[in-house]
Amino acid sequence: MTRSPATPLPPPKARRRLRETAALTQTQLADRVGVTPATVRAWESGRTTPRGRKREAYAKLLKTLAEEETVRAPEPEPEPQTEAKLEPEAKPQLQPEPQTEAKPQPQPEPQHQSQPQPEPQHQSQPQPVAAPEPVALTPAQAFDALYAFSAPALVRQTFLLTGRREQARESVERAFQAAWEHWPEVARDRDPVGWVRATAYEYALSPWQRLRPRHRHPEPPPADPGDRTLLNTLLRLPPRHRRTLVLYDGVGLDLPETAAETEASTPATANRLLRAREAVAGRLPALADPQVLHRRLAELASNERLRAAEPPTVRRGGERRARLRTRAAIAFTVALIGTTALTVRTAPTHYEPPVSPGQAVRGVPQRVAPGALSDEELELRQKLRDQVQDGPERLSPRLE
Repeated sequence: MTRSPATPLPPPKARRRLRETAALTQTQLADRVGVTPATVRAWESGRTTPRGRKREAYAKLLKTLAEEETVRAPEPEPEPQTEAKLEPEAKPQLQPEPQTEAKPQPQPEPQHQSQPQPEPQHQSQPQPVAAPEPVALTPAQAFDALYAFSAPALVRQTFLLTGRREQARESVERAFQAAWEHWPEVARDRDPVGWVRATAYEYALSPWQRLRPRHRHPEPPPADPGDRTLLNTLLRLPPRHRRTLVLYDGVGLDLPETAAETEASTPATANRLLRAREAVAGRLPALADPQVLHRRLAELASNERLRAAEPPTVRRGGERRARLRTRAAIAFTVALIGTTALTVRTAPTHYEPPVSPGQAVRGVPQRVAPGALSDEELELRQKLRDQVQDGPERLSPRLE
Protein backbone atom coordinates (compact mmCIF):
# COMPACT_ATOMS: atom_id res chain seq x y z
CA MET A 1 0.00 0.00 0.00
CA THR A 2 1.50 3.36 -1.07
CA ARG A 3 1.08 6.55 0.89
CA SER A 4 -0.13 9.68 -0.80
CA PRO A 5 2.55 12.38 -0.95
CA ALA A 6 2.41 14.96 1.80
CA THR A 7 0.96 18.35 1.01
CA PRO A 8 3.83 20.72 0.11
CA LEU A 9 4.48 23.63 2.44
CA PRO A 10 6.49 26.83 1.94
CA PRO A 11 9.68 27.34 3.94
CA PRO A 12 9.33 28.41 7.61
CA LYS A 13 10.31 32.02 6.85
CA ALA A 14 7.71 32.22 4.09
CA ARG A 15 5.04 30.89 6.46
CA ARG A 16 5.75 33.63 8.95
CA ARG A 17 5.84 36.27 6.20
CA LEU A 18 2.45 35.19 4.87
CA ARG A 19 0.93 35.36 8.35
CA GLU A 20 2.38 38.80 9.06
CA THR A 21 1.32 40.09 5.64
CA ALA A 22 -2.24 39.01 6.40
CA ALA A 23 -2.01 40.85 9.76
CA LEU A 24 -2.72 37.67 11.72
CA THR A 25 -1.27 36.83 15.11
CA GLN A 26 -0.06 33.38 16.01
CA THR A 27 -3.08 32.92 18.28
CA GLN A 28 -5.51 33.84 15.49
CA LEU A 29 -3.83 31.52 13.01
CA ALA A 30 -3.76 28.73 15.62
CA ASP A 31 -7.51 29.10 16.17
CA ARG A 32 -8.18 28.82 12.44
CA VAL A 33 -6.06 25.67 12.11
CA GLY A 34 -7.17 24.14 15.42
CA VAL A 35 -3.83 24.01 17.23
CA THR A 36 -2.09 25.97 19.99
CA PRO A 37 0.01 29.14 19.46
CA ALA A 38 3.10 27.23 20.60
CA THR A 39 2.60 24.75 17.77
CA VAL A 40 2.35 27.57 15.22
CA ARG A 41 5.50 29.10 16.68
CA ALA A 42 7.30 25.77 16.26
CA TRP A 43 6.09 25.45 12.66
CA GLU A 44 7.30 28.93 11.76
CA SER A 45 10.69 28.41 13.41
CA GLY A 46 11.24 25.11 11.60
CA ARG A 47 11.59 23.03 14.77
CA THR A 48 8.63 20.83 13.84
CA THR A 49 6.60 20.03 10.74
CA PRO A 50 2.83 19.52 10.71
CA ARG A 51 1.44 16.15 9.75
CA GLY A 52 -1.84 14.60 8.72
CA ARG A 53 -4.96 16.71 8.77
CA LYS A 54 -3.23 19.59 10.50
CA ARG A 55 -0.74 19.76 7.65
CA GLU A 56 -3.50 19.85 5.05
CA ALA A 57 -5.42 22.55 6.96
CA TYR A 58 -2.23 24.58 7.46
CA ALA A 59 -1.21 24.27 3.80
CA LYS A 60 -4.70 25.25 2.63
CA LEU A 61 -4.70 28.31 4.89
CA LEU A 62 -1.23 29.37 3.68
CA LYS A 63 -2.35 28.94 0.08
CA THR A 64 -5.34 31.18 0.76
CA LEU A 65 -3.09 33.80 2.37
CA ALA A 66 -0.72 33.64 -0.62
CA GLU A 67 -3.61 34.15 -3.06
CA GLU A 68 -4.86 37.10 -1.03
CA GLU A 69 -1.36 38.53 -1.09
CA THR A 70 -1.17 38.26 -4.89
CA VAL A 71 -4.54 39.99 -5.14
CA ARG A 72 -3.43 42.78 -2.83
CA ALA A 73 -0.01 43.17 -4.44
CA PRO A 74 -1.11 45.18 -7.53
CA GLU A 75 -3.25 47.54 -5.44
CA PRO A 76 -0.51 50.09 -4.62
CA GLU A 77 0.72 50.18 -8.28
CA PRO A 78 -2.53 51.14 -10.07
CA GLU A 79 -2.27 54.70 -8.77
CA PRO A 80 -0.13 55.88 -11.74
CA GLN A 81 -2.50 53.98 -14.07
CA THR A 82 -5.50 55.82 -12.66
CA GLU A 83 -3.76 59.06 -13.53
CA ALA A 84 -3.28 57.83 -17.08
CA LYS A 85 -6.96 56.98 -17.25
CA LEU A 86 -8.00 60.30 -15.81
CA GLU A 87 -5.94 62.24 -18.32
CA PRO A 88 -7.78 60.90 -21.43
CA GLU A 89 -11.06 61.74 -19.76
CA ALA A 90 -9.95 65.32 -19.34
CA LYS A 91 -8.38 65.53 -22.79
CA PRO A 92 -11.61 65.34 -24.87
CA GLN A 93 -12.66 68.60 -23.30
CA LEU A 94 -9.31 70.11 -24.17
CA GLN A 95 -9.05 68.78 -27.75
CA PRO A 96 -11.13 71.55 -29.34
CA GLU A 97 -8.70 74.04 -27.85
CA PRO A 98 -5.22 72.60 -28.41
CA GLN A 99 -3.58 75.92 -27.61
CA THR A 100 -5.17 76.07 -24.20
CA GLU A 101 -3.91 72.61 -23.17
CA ALA A 102 -1.14 74.14 -21.10
CA LYS A 103 -3.57 76.37 -19.21
CA PRO A 104 -6.09 73.83 -17.88
CA GLN A 105 -3.40 71.27 -17.12
CA PRO A 106 -2.06 73.09 -14.06
CA GLN A 107 -5.55 72.94 -12.50
CA PRO A 108 -6.24 69.15 -12.67
CA GLU A 109 -2.63 68.11 -12.39
CA PRO A 110 -2.00 69.52 -8.90
CA GLN A 111 -5.14 67.74 -7.73
CA HIS A 112 -3.94 64.38 -9.05
CA GLN A 113 -0.20 64.85 -8.70
CA SER A 114 -0.27 66.41 -5.26
CA GLN A 115 -1.81 63.28 -3.73
CA PRO A 116 -0.98 60.06 -5.61
CA GLN A 117 2.19 60.91 -7.58
CA PRO A 118 4.59 61.55 -4.68
CA GLU A 119 3.35 58.41 -2.94
CA PRO A 120 4.50 55.93 -5.62
CA GLN A 121 7.88 57.64 -5.73
CA HIS A 122 8.25 57.40 -1.97
CA GLN A 123 6.89 53.86 -1.94
CA SER A 124 9.16 52.60 -4.71
CA GLN A 125 12.40 54.23 -3.55
CA PRO A 126 12.39 53.60 0.25
CA GLN A 127 11.71 49.86 -0.18
CA PRO A 128 15.40 48.86 -0.29
CA VAL A 129 16.09 51.26 2.59
CA ALA A 130 13.04 50.18 4.60
CA ALA A 131 14.86 47.15 6.02
CA PRO A 132 17.26 48.60 8.59
CA GLU A 133 20.23 46.62 9.63
CA PRO A 134 19.60 44.63 12.81
CA VAL A 135 21.15 46.18 15.88
CA ALA A 136 23.51 43.78 17.61
CA LEU A 137 22.52 43.18 21.22
CA THR A 138 24.98 42.63 24.00
CA PRO A 139 24.81 39.28 25.83
CA ALA A 140 23.23 40.98 28.84
CA GLN A 141 20.56 42.66 26.73
CA ALA A 142 19.74 39.42 24.91
CA PHE A 143 19.49 37.56 28.23
CA ASP A 144 17.24 40.24 29.71
CA ALA A 145 14.96 40.08 26.66
CA LEU A 146 14.71 36.29 26.89
CA TYR A 147 14.00 36.45 30.61
CA ALA A 148 11.34 39.15 30.30
CA PHE A 149 9.64 37.20 27.50
CA SER A 150 9.53 33.71 29.03
CA ALA A 151 10.10 33.92 32.80
CA PRO A 152 6.49 34.71 33.89
CA ALA A 153 5.04 31.84 31.85
CA LEU A 154 7.73 29.42 33.04
CA VAL A 155 7.01 30.26 36.68
CA ARG A 156 3.31 29.47 36.16
CA GLN A 157 4.12 26.21 34.38
CA THR A 158 6.53 25.14 37.11
CA PHE A 159 3.85 25.88 39.70
CA LEU A 160 1.68 23.23 38.05
CA LEU A 161 4.49 20.71 38.57
CA THR A 162 5.32 21.50 42.20
CA GLY A 163 2.27 23.20 43.69
CA ARG A 164 4.67 25.56 45.52
CA ARG A 165 5.02 29.17 44.52
CA GLU A 166 8.44 29.86 46.04
CA GLN A 167 9.91 26.64 44.67
CA ALA A 168 8.59 27.44 41.20
CA ARG A 169 10.14 30.91 41.27
CA GLU A 170 13.46 29.60 42.57
CA SER A 171 13.55 26.81 39.96
CA VAL A 172 13.11 29.28 37.10
CA GLU A 173 15.75 31.62 38.52
CA ARG A 174 18.25 28.77 38.90
CA ALA A 175 17.51 27.69 35.33
CA PHE A 176 18.16 31.19 33.99
CA GLN A 177 21.33 31.45 36.07
CA ALA A 178 22.53 28.21 34.47
CA ALA A 179 21.58 29.66 31.07
CA TRP A 180 23.64 32.78 31.81
CA GLU A 181 26.65 30.62 32.72
CA HIS A 182 26.30 28.72 29.41
CA TRP A 183 25.06 31.70 27.41
CA PRO A 184 27.13 31.07 24.23
CA GLU A 185 25.52 27.63 24.00
CA VAL A 186 22.01 28.85 24.86
CA ALA A 187 22.21 31.81 22.46
CA ARG A 188 22.93 29.48 19.53
CA ASP A 189 20.21 27.01 20.50
CA ARG A 190 17.19 26.79 18.17
CA ASP A 191 14.83 26.98 21.16
CA PRO A 192 16.44 28.80 24.11
CA VAL A 193 13.11 28.85 25.96
CA GLY A 194 12.96 25.07 25.74
CA TRP A 195 16.52 24.84 27.09
CA VAL A 196 15.60 26.94 30.13
CA ARG A 197 12.27 25.14 30.59
CA ALA A 198 13.93 21.71 30.67
CA THR A 199 16.47 22.92 33.25
CA ALA A 200 13.77 24.47 35.42
CA TYR A 201 11.65 21.31 35.33
CA GLU A 202 14.62 19.13 36.25
CA TYR A 203 15.45 21.35 39.22
CA ALA A 204 11.83 21.56 40.39
CA LEU A 205 11.24 17.79 40.22
CA SER A 206 14.57 16.82 41.77
CA PRO A 207 14.11 14.26 44.61
CA TRP A 208 16.36 16.16 47.01
CA GLN A 209 13.78 18.96 47.15
CA ARG A 210 11.92 16.84 49.70
CA LEU A 211 14.87 17.09 52.09
CA ARG A 212 14.68 20.87 52.35
CA PRO A 213 13.19 22.24 55.58
CA ARG A 214 10.60 24.40 53.85
CA HIS A 215 9.16 21.33 52.10
CA ARG A 216 7.81 20.19 55.46
CA HIS A 217 5.60 23.28 55.73
CA PRO A 218 2.77 23.22 53.16
CA GLU A 219 1.84 26.41 51.34
CA PRO A 220 -1.75 27.73 51.30
CA PRO A 221 -3.77 26.04 48.52
CA PRO A 222 -5.62 27.99 45.80
CA ALA A 223 -8.75 29.81 46.94
CA ASP A 224 -11.04 28.33 44.29
CA PRO A 225 -12.23 24.78 45.18
CA GLY A 226 -12.02 23.66 41.54
CA ASP A 227 -8.45 24.87 41.22
CA ARG A 228 -7.57 23.20 44.51
CA THR A 229 -9.00 19.87 43.35
CA LEU A 230 -7.22 20.06 39.99
CA LEU A 231 -3.89 20.94 41.63
CA ASN A 232 -4.17 18.06 44.10
CA THR A 233 -4.96 15.71 41.22
CA LEU A 234 -1.86 16.86 39.34
CA LEU A 235 0.37 16.46 42.39
CA ARG A 236 -0.83 12.88 42.86
CA LEU A 237 0.46 11.92 39.42
CA PRO A 238 3.98 10.46 39.09
CA PRO A 239 6.52 13.18 38.25
CA ARG A 240 7.11 11.86 34.72
CA HIS A 241 3.39 11.65 33.91
CA ARG A 242 2.80 15.08 35.44
CA ARG A 243 5.58 16.65 33.39
CA THR A 244 4.34 15.03 30.18
CA LEU A 245 0.79 16.24 30.82
CA VAL A 246 1.90 19.81 31.52
CA LEU A 247 4.10 19.95 28.41
CA TYR A 248 1.52 18.48 26.03
CA ASP A 249 -1.82 19.75 27.35
CA GLY A 250 -0.54 22.77 29.27
CA VAL A 251 2.28 24.26 27.19
CA GLY A 252 0.97 22.88 23.90
CA LEU A 253 4.01 21.01 22.57
CA ASP A 254 3.68 18.24 20.02
CA LEU A 255 4.26 14.64 21.00
CA PRO A 256 7.79 14.42 19.45
CA GLU A 257 8.80 17.67 21.16
CA THR A 258 7.45 16.43 24.48
CA ALA A 259 9.33 13.16 24.05
CA ALA A 260 12.56 14.98 23.24
CA GLU A 261 12.27 17.31 26.22
CA THR A 262 11.48 14.49 28.65
CA GLU A 263 14.25 12.33 27.13
CA ALA A 264 11.90 9.46 26.33
CA SER A 265 10.72 7.69 23.22
CA THR A 266 7.56 8.80 21.47
CA PRO A 267 5.59 5.62 22.35
CA ALA A 268 6.60 5.90 26.00
CA THR A 269 5.58 9.56 26.05
CA ALA A 270 2.21 8.73 24.49
CA ASN A 271 1.66 6.02 27.11
CA ARG A 272 2.46 8.44 29.93
CA LEU A 273 0.12 11.04 28.48
CA LEU A 274 -2.77 8.58 28.20
CA ARG A 275 -2.28 7.34 31.75
CA ALA A 276 -2.11 10.90 33.09
CA ARG A 277 -5.31 11.85 31.25
CA GLU A 278 -7.06 8.76 32.57
CA ALA A 279 -6.03 9.60 36.14
CA VAL A 280 -7.28 13.19 35.80
CA ALA A 281 -10.52 12.14 34.10
CA GLY A 282 -11.11 9.47 36.74
CA ARG A 283 -11.22 12.11 39.45
CA LEU A 284 -12.53 15.02 37.37
CA PRO A 285 -14.78 13.62 34.60
CA ALA A 286 -15.44 17.11 33.27
CA LEU A 287 -11.80 17.32 32.13
CA ALA A 288 -11.90 14.25 29.91
CA ASP A 289 -11.86 16.50 26.84
CA PRO A 290 -8.24 17.60 26.08
CA GLN A 291 -9.40 21.08 25.02
CA VAL A 292 -11.21 21.58 28.32
CA LEU A 293 -8.19 20.27 30.22
CA HIS A 294 -5.92 22.69 28.36
CA ARG A 295 -8.18 25.61 29.23
CA ARG A 296 -8.41 24.60 32.90
CA LEU A 297 -4.64 24.23 33.21
CA ALA A 298 -4.18 27.71 31.74
CA GLU A 299 -6.77 29.13 34.15
CA LEU A 300 -5.17 27.42 37.14
CA ALA A 301 -1.76 28.85 36.28
CA SER A 302 -3.15 32.32 35.54
CA ASN A 303 -5.20 32.60 38.73
CA GLU A 304 -2.08 32.46 40.91
CA ARG A 305 -0.20 35.70 41.47
CA LEU A 306 3.31 34.56 40.72
CA ARG A 307 6.07 37.09 40.29
CA ALA A 308 9.56 36.69 38.90
CA ALA A 309 12.61 38.68 39.91
CA GLU A 310 14.14 41.31 37.67
CA PRO A 311 16.65 40.16 35.02
CA PRO A 312 19.65 42.09 36.49
CA THR A 313 18.97 40.51 39.89
CA VAL A 314 19.01 37.03 38.39
CA ARG A 315 22.20 37.73 36.46
CA ARG A 316 23.99 39.12 39.51
CA GLY A 317 22.79 36.19 41.61
CA GLY A 318 24.16 33.73 39.07
CA GLU A 319 27.50 35.54 38.88
CA ARG A 320 27.75 35.65 42.68
CA ARG A 321 26.98 31.94 42.90
CA ALA A 322 29.60 31.20 40.25
CA ARG A 323 32.20 33.22 42.18
CA LEU A 324 31.40 31.33 45.39
CA ARG A 325 31.77 28.00 43.63
CA THR A 326 35.07 29.10 42.10
CA ARG A 327 36.42 30.22 45.47
CA ALA A 328 35.28 27.00 47.11
CA ALA A 329 37.01 24.98 44.39
CA ILE A 330 40.21 27.01 44.84
CA ALA A 331 40.10 26.57 48.63
CA PHE A 332 39.56 22.83 48.29
CA THR A 333 42.46 22.57 45.83
CA VAL A 334 44.77 24.51 48.16
CA ALA A 335 43.77 22.31 51.12
CA LEU A 336 44.40 19.19 49.07
CA ILE A 337 47.83 20.45 48.00
CA GLY A 338 48.72 21.33 51.61
CA THR A 339 47.63 17.93 52.88
CA THR A 340 49.67 16.20 50.19
CA ALA A 341 52.77 18.28 51.03
CA LEU A 342 52.41 17.53 54.76
CA THR A 343 52.08 13.82 54.05
CA VAL A 344 55.19 13.82 51.88
CA ARG A 345 57.11 15.74 54.55
CA THR A 346 56.20 13.49 57.47
CA ALA A 347 56.17 10.12 55.69
CA PRO A 348 59.09 7.70 56.58
CA THR A 349 61.94 7.45 54.06
CA HIS A 350 62.82 3.78 54.66
CA TYR A 351 61.06 0.61 55.57
CA GLU A 352 61.13 -0.58 59.18
CA PRO A 353 59.89 -4.11 59.63
CA PRO A 354 57.61 -4.47 62.60
CA VAL A 355 58.74 -6.42 65.68
CA SER A 356 56.69 -9.52 66.11
CA PRO A 357 55.12 -9.90 69.54
CA GLY A 358 56.51 -12.55 71.91
CA GLN A 359 54.77 -15.84 72.49
CA ALA A 360 54.90 -18.20 75.46
CA VAL A 361 56.62 -21.56 74.82
CA ARG A 362 55.31 -24.54 76.70
CA GLY A 363 57.68 -26.94 78.54
CA VAL A 364 60.51 -24.43 79.15
CA PRO A 365 60.81 -23.11 82.72
CA GLN A 366 60.82 -19.40 83.08
CA ARG A 367 64.09 -17.68 83.87
CA VAL A 368 64.34 -16.84 87.56
CA ALA A 369 66.03 -13.60 88.35
CA PRO A 370 68.59 -13.63 91.24
CA GLY A 371 67.48 -12.20 94.51
CA ALA A 372 69.24 -9.70 96.75
CA LEU A 373 72.85 -10.60 97.89
CA SER A 374 73.68 -11.15 101.50
CA ASP A 375 76.50 -9.41 103.38
CA GLU A 376 78.90 -12.32 102.90
CA GLU A 377 78.18 -12.46 99.21
CA LEU A 378 78.71 -8.76 98.88
CA GLU A 379 82.04 -9.02 100.71
CA LEU A 380 83.17 -11.89 98.52
CA ARG A 381 82.24 -10.01 95.35
CA GLN A 382 84.17 -6.99 96.50
CA LYS A 383 87.17 -9.12 97.33
CA LEU A 384 87.16 -10.69 93.92
CA ARG A 385 86.98 -7.32 92.24
CA ASP A 386 89.96 -6.01 94.26
CA GLN A 387 92.31 -8.86 93.45
CA VAL A 388 94.61 -8.84 90.45
CA GLN A 389 93.00 -10.44 87.46
CA ASP A 390 96.33 -11.87 86.09
CA GLY A 391 96.21 -14.88 88.32
CA PRO A 392 97.27 -15.87 91.82
CA GLU A 393 100.45 -14.45 93.33
CA ARG A 394 103.69 -16.42 92.83
CA LEU A 395 104.68 -18.51 95.84
CA SER A 396 108.26 -18.24 97.08
CA PRO A 397 109.82 -20.78 99.59
CA ARG A 398 110.64 -19.53 103.02
CA LEU A 399 112.62 -20.99 105.85
CA GLU A 400 110.80 -21.74 108.92
